[in-house]
Amino acid sequence: MNPDEFILSMLVNNEAGVLTRVSGLFARRAFNIDSLSVGVTSDPHISRITITARGDDYVKTQIVRQLEKLHDVKIVELMPTTSTVMRELVLIKLNIAQKSRAGLMEAVAVFRAKVVDLNNDSVTLEITGERSKCDAFVEYLRPFGIAELCRTGLTAISRGRKTLKMDAESAQHN
Repeated sequence: MNPDEFILSMLVNNEAGVLTRVSGLFARRAFNIDSLSVGVTSDPHISRITITARGDDYVKTQIVRQLEKLHDVKIVELMPTTSTVMRELVLIKLNIAQKSRAGLMEAVAVFRAKVVDLNNDSVTLEITGERSKCDAFVEYLRPFGIAELCRTGLTAISRGRKTLKMDAESAQHN
């Protein structure tokens, strides 16, 4: 990660319009969202939003304070990169003939990627891992001619026993 890049993880009400309010907060303050991942948690009424953005300590503090003011945001946390498991998923389609795939399949094995679709003139690959691994795989594949590429946003979870859920429950009792 870049030194000015940071990860925010938050638990929010799983309701229409919440993502619009969260992303609108960034837009109103001219902060760019580099990646965004959203999904329902084990509680169907709560979603987890993971955002990566860039800024100095002042920007980080301002964003957290503003997010905490939103009614639908239950908890927001800056995720320390040293104690966080981070993953991203990338799907890559290459238009490549069968006879040209030998070197490609070696790279798939080395990077521990997966072939998820294969036919006579194209192959679709999946790689999951830290952003640096995904970036390296994409760069390796560029000479093969990438026909299409899509990435999920970064998703992150704390290492060890610490959870946002425990923090959210204790915050509700305060």
